[in-house]
Amino acid sequence: MSTRQQGTILFTGILFLVSTTVVIQLWLLTVSMEALLSGQTRVLVPAAAASTLLLGINAFLLRYVLRFDREIRPSR
Repeated sequence: MSTRQQGTILFTGILFLVSTTVVIQLWLLTVSMEALLSGQTRVLVPAAAASTLLLGINAFLLRYVLRFDREIRPSR
């Protein structure tokens, strides 16, 4: 399997993971806003912690893709 084909498969898989985590973050935002409007503030801190964790995962995946892209590109 060529490196370009491996990169395409890797990018597709990471794109799926990123889109899933973004949807979860949007759901956490919705739940947090509903809890805030109903006066249940105990939900806010765990939701913020989970969203921060998902942000870290997305940042790691972006860094991984950029590093992989830098390695497979031919040097000029």
